[in-house]
Amino acid sequence: MTRRGRIVAWTGGVVGVLLLGTAGVGVWIYQHLDGNIHGADVNSELGGDRPVNLSPGSKNILVVGSDSRAGTGGKYGSGLTTMQSDTLMVLHVSADHKWATAVSFPRDSWVPIPACDKGNGAQSAPHHFKLNEAFSIGGLSGNVGKAAACSIKTIEKNTGLRIDHFVSVDFQGFKGMVNALGGIEVCPKHAIHDKKAHLDMEAGCQNVTDEKALGYVRTRYSVGDGSDLGRIGRQQEFMKALAAKAQSKLTSPTDLYGFLDSATKSLTTDQDLDGLKPLYDLASTVKDIPSDRLTFLTVPTYPREADIPTDKANVLWQYPQANELFGDLAHDREVGAAGKKKFAEAEQNPVTAHSVRVRVLNGTTTKGLAAVAAQRLRQLGFTVIFTDNGPTTDKSTISYPPGLKTQAEVLAARLPGTKATESAQASPGAVTLTVGPDFSTKDG
Repeated sequence: MTRRGRIVAWTGGVVGVLLLGTAGVGVWIYQHLDGNIHGADVNSELGGDRPVNLSPGSKNILVVGSDSRAGTGGKYGSGLTTMQSDTLMVLHVSADHKWATAVSFPRDSWVPIPACDKGNGAQSAPHHFKLNEAFSIGGLSGNVGKAAACSIKTIEKNTGLRIDHFVSVDFQGFKGMVNALGGIEVCPKHAIHDKKAHLDMEAGCQNVTDEKALGYVRTRYSVGDGSDLGRIGRQQEFMKALAAKAQSKLTSPTDLYGFLDSATKSLTTDQDLDGLKPLYDLASTVKDIPSDRLTFLTVPTYPREADIPTDKANVLWQYPQANELFGDLAHDREVGAAGKKKFAEAEQNPVTAHSVRVRVLNGTTTKGLAAVAAQRLRQLGFTVIFTDNGPTTDKSTISYPPGLKTQAEVLAARLPGTKATESAQASPGAVTLTVGPDFSTKDG
């Protein structure tokens, strides 16, 4: 792809083109497009308990594809009455603007979701569920800003990354952009018949518009292994194709107007990105990044069924690899192609929670806390083999014998704030959790 095309792909296929395409338009058109963009005050929703930016100058932008049912004529899940996040990714732009990494998050990721404003004055309770439910909870009132705020809180809680900006693109805007370009060519290897996505396609290359284009990027169960991971790959490829076609029209602002009008109408951003100029300034910071230093990857996962046999629909983030990925981005360390390959290889042989044998000791004076902690761990899929009282401690700790470092890190990743330490005295064949007064007995 050309440099301009790469910028488009990095930002979800929308922002880059609309920024670059407005460079030659007239004042009235510019003002019209600029006024289309919706700005939302998310900072007031997020509060002060947020991750610290460990690499000043770098940027983390949350990009959300909003699966709102508004205006779809009852199609695509008419029983759903709230907004859904159909696509979710974080674009990290390095402080020196020399590299960037885009991380996609499967919407079926089973994660802790913090308390969020439901839009009616009430707060949701912290709980575990699919990642995309965060957008739904915040969007109960139809406010995209509140929906994005809950998604930001959830991503920050689970990754430790500070989200600096967000961009949300809705359902109808996507169709308008594709239609304005005269459609996008796709080449499915096999015929697709998906009732849920309202899609019937024969195999082979063909031009798709409107509902068929939307169905193609949303289809899941009737293609490949039926996973959300496969859909993420198709969406990324489709957005690259959309970017390339839009980029080919950059020399003719008139031809681009329909695309730009649909794109800007579909956008909701944080207040700092509210407008063409701040969005253009953001795109300008990454325009010189070479293609070999742009990395697309998906957070490493494995089926939750491996830990909870009854759950055949969701995935869990793979630890310690996910923490390593988030740590690299938080400290502005380039992941690159080598890192992407390493994470992909690790997915072939994950260390599941179920494979981790845990001894739980009560290090407090609260009776029965070891049993409560053991039950929590079993709910997370861990194999608890022993509970008892242990030495008094003011903070929960994890110890492990030589050879079980990865297993200990898998446990520590599910208990935020808890660190794992190797100990020659640790019981062989198991990881030991000594529960302190800081151990949370609540979900989420």
